[in-house]
Amino acid sequence: MKKGNTQQKIPKTERQMLEGMELVRSHPFFGQLVTHEYQLSYDKTLPRDAAVVVASDGRIYFNKRADYAPRQWAWAMAHALLHRAFGHFDLEKVPGTEVPQKDGTVKKVANFDLDLWNTACDLYVNKFLADIHFGEKLHPVATPDIPGSRLTDELAIYQYLKERNWPVGDHGEGTASVGQRDMQGLESPLEYDPKRPLWAGGQYNVYAREFALALVHSVTHAVGMAAGLVGKENEKATDAQKAAAWFLNHYPLFGGMAAAFAIKENTLFCQQNEIQVAAVCAEEGEMYINPAAGLSEEEWKFVLAHEFLHVGLQHHKRIHGRDPYLWNVACDYVINGWLVEMGVGEMPDGCLYDSSFKNISAEEIYDRIILEARRYRKMSTLRGYGKGDVLGGKNRVPGGNRGVSLDDFFRSALMAGLEYQLEYGRGTIPAGMVQEIRALAMPPIRWDVQLAKWFDENILPLEKHRSYAHPSRRQSVTPDIPRPRFVWTEEERMAATFGVVIDTSGSMSVEMIGKALGSIASYAASKDVPAVRVVYCDASAFDAGYLPTEEIAGRVKVVGRGGTLLQPAIDLLEQAKDFPKDGPILIITDGWIEDHLTIHHKHAYLLPEGRFLPFRPKGEVFYFS
Repeated sequence: MKKGNTQQKIPKTERQMLEGMELVRSHPFFGQLVTHEYQLSYDKTLPRDAAVVVASDGRIYFNKRADYAPRQWAWAMAHALLHRAFGHFDLEKVPGTEVPQKDGTVKKVANFDLDLWNTACDLYVNKFLADIHFGEKLHPVATPDIPGSRLTDELAIYQYLKERNWPVGDHGEGTASVGQRDMQGLESPLEYDPKRPLWAGGQYNVYAREFALALVHSVTHAVGMAAGLVGKENEKATDAQKAAAWFLNHYPLFGGMAAAFAIKENTLFCQQNEIQVAAVCAEEGEMYINPAAGLSEEEWKFVLAHEFLHVGLQHHKRIHGRDPYLWNVACDYVINGWLVEMGVGEMPDGCLYDSSFKNISAEEIYDRIILEARRYRKMSTLRGYGKGDVLGGKNRVPGGNRGVSLDDFFRSALMAGLEYQLEYGRGTIPAGMVQEIRALAMPPIRWDVQLAKWFDENILPLEKHRSYAHPSRRQSVTPDIPRPRFVWTEEERMAATFGVVIDTSGSMSVEMIGKALGSIASYAASKDVPAVRVVYCDASAFDAGYLPTEEIAGRVKVVGRGGTLLQPAIDLLEQAKDFPKDGPILIITDGWIEDHLTIHHKHAYLLPEGRFLPFRPKGEVFYFS
């Protein structure tokens, strides 16, 4: 034996026990629970197959002679720590004692069995350990098959075992010998006084409090690992990495978003992709920042929060056919205004900011700047001139199928951060941002539902009139009694209609137009619209006249000659003598039309997703996929 080699002097069983303890101490969660070292003691009186027991005073006793593998020792120690943390000795938990309730009654479980309660607590703890895949169980005893609905808490498990007359002698779920309790002191459960403050001698379950703190620490560690901020402690963190870590630890609104992104600092990549400062790709879950930008840590905080909001507020999804770069510019004005108001970091020089755009949505700002498109195209985003800082990706979920889309994850992360920040009052959040984040939590309204609402607002419902002039039917039992029917006047029938202008010369397929017309026909039929005035437009306007609602979707023929002029079709419909002077008009197009339309009637546009109009529309615009 070599001099100084003391490891071989330690018995094998004790060495394995120490290795198991080290597994617990190095764990990001359980390591935070091992805070009372003076309460870790050894007991020579324990049976040889008993590894650990825990007492009501919090002391944990180990048996050095027990021969278990390090993973089993780690499991046993974590098991004992959870008994303390879950309050299994507390008066409020143990069901065999009288517990006063808020309504003045006393709660007590009849025929209380301490051994069965210990077993129920063991099963509850073991489920926790199994869910996080920690350690290895000591005894190979069959676990009771308990329904998942009864595993919600210890008392539910206790009652289930009681109902099934489960034999306690087979108890091998704990860390003591088979059939023996691993919790000592259950006969005198602990009672605390939550009404008295700690400084006045009040008591509380210190282990439950440590459990909550350990949980926070482990979650922070997990999100730090996901963001690539843990495991690099020996490396010198860059200012951008420090900024990302700051969000994780101090700013819950963006903490979840910071954990979701892999931040990549690569000067060569940024040069190749023309990224001056930063850009983000929601589909890839990556943020690209240029180290050569030379920003300070406070400026990086501003930049990272800027990119987080782009993705969290779904700006890449809300474009709806608008000009991509001008939409990016409009969103930048909104985001930067909010971040300045919130005091997040320091805004770098050259960022888009205009105090006149305060409390205005990105959609409204876009409608303003589109009128001066040439001027605003010269503005620079964080990526650079003429380049949007929201990149497209391969439309995949990093790491495979996680059961939730990235968009849903980003929305939930931002929403959870908002609720936490509002609850604890950590920082000021502009009302506009709160409104947008909460709006994202609501499911989007389908385009056909939005369109039906527009029809309801612009088409008067038919008023039914009773008429006895022509009996509609006679009952066989009373053949001489006429029955009324409902009729409409011709003027009312003509008023309850609308016009449809269909651009059949663009890149829309027959299937796409048919889908749009199918929804229109369904709405018209449900509202008793007798007929719809249809005008087709390709090289020239063609008036198809009034078509019955059931025939609208079946009469479309796409010519496909490229762009077209819709103004002649609009004029034809508005000047038609048999079309109501206030009848609404729906225009179905792919956007390849003239730069201006003059329409006097109430109107709306129906476009495929991803297309946009070459002018600022006065009517509403609906997008279908």
